[in-house]
Amino acid sequence: PLTMGIVDFFQAEELTIFGVNMAAAQIEGSKVFAKELMKQYGIPTAEYRVFEGRDEAAAYIRKKGAPIVVKADGLAAGKGVTVANTVQEALEALDRIMVQKVFGEAGKRVVIEERLLGEEASFIAFSDGSTVLPMASSQDHKPVYDNDEGPNTGGMGAYSPAPIVSPEVHRRIMQQIMIPTIKALAAEGYLYRGALYAGLMIQEGVPKVLEFNCRFGDPETQPILVRMKGDLVPILEACIRGDIAGLEISWDPKAAVCVVMASGGYPGTYEKGKVIQGLEEAERTEGVYIFHAGTAFENGRYLTAGGRVLGVTGLGKGIREAIETTYRAVSKISWEGVHYRRDIGKKALGRGEE
Repeated sequence: PLTMGIVDFFQAEELTIFGVNMAAAQIEGSKVFAKELMKQYGIPTAEYRVFEGRDEAAAYIRKKGAPIVVKADGLAAGKGVTVANTVQEALEALDRIMVQKVFGEAGKRVVIEERLLGEEASFIAFSDGSTVLPMASSQDHKPVYDNDEGPNTGGMGAYSPAPIVSPEVHRRIMQQIMIPTIKALAAEGYLYRGALYAGLMIQEGVPKVLEFNCRFGDPETQPILVRMKGDLVPILEACIRGDIAGLEISWDPKAAVCVVMASGGYPGTYEKGKVIQGLEEAERTEGVYIFHAGTAFENGRYLTAGGRVLGVTGLGKGIREAIETTYRAVSKISWEGVHYRRDIGKKALGRGEE
């Protein structure tokens, strides 16, 4: 909706709305726009090339070799990026985008870029067009299966805080990425008032941008917001007014974990209308919040109605306790074909976090 101009529409009717306007939303709506902005203003990201023709892109892939990343330029519901481990896999991804046109107009151009190594983190901040107010760090899990295997999804789970974002890495992200991006957009004539999400790769303390979104991340927002102290609305209102300078957000020191429960077959084809069992019992688990995504309520029963169905989110004193709380609630919920990852938060434990 942001890339289609919902904010512009509301503003034309003098209605209050939080979010970026259609012009600024290009930072998510076009990967080419985002990459070229970063290149022009020296914001760290992967090396890349843009192609409008399939044959030239294929020749470049063959020349560069694998691993390599193939991205549709436009919006593709989180499924337009392929991290290819072989040249053949990259060429198949290219053909899906440019020949089979599975993403329609979003695939008229492709970005081919180097694969960055390291550990991913998500960094979301509020901006009123000049000031940047960061939220707590988090880490998403894109691949559909455990151990980061299988195709990418919109996100299978997340936790907050992300131990890889140390105080020094946090400072670098703000000084080298978030603040320069808002300044770059302003210099290009874009007033950015809304949420800015940076998907990052961090290697040896050095952050680089994988992608930008012009909205909160899903599922990262769930563990972030359950840790947020105070009210969200005054911050949103201050963003809209252009007045967030001086505001601060305080965070619960507890850790939070969100596990996405998905329909069998997602991110490919999946069936809808499966009866969801155990929701009430799961909701009684202390420290647990259940966020509905792809659900419908009919005749007194909850049914599956999408790929990502529920975001089961739990708090704990540390990451281990948050993982245990969340999976305890997950174990009480079931439907035919349910799928979820069983290793959300494992990377934080691997960093010695408890």
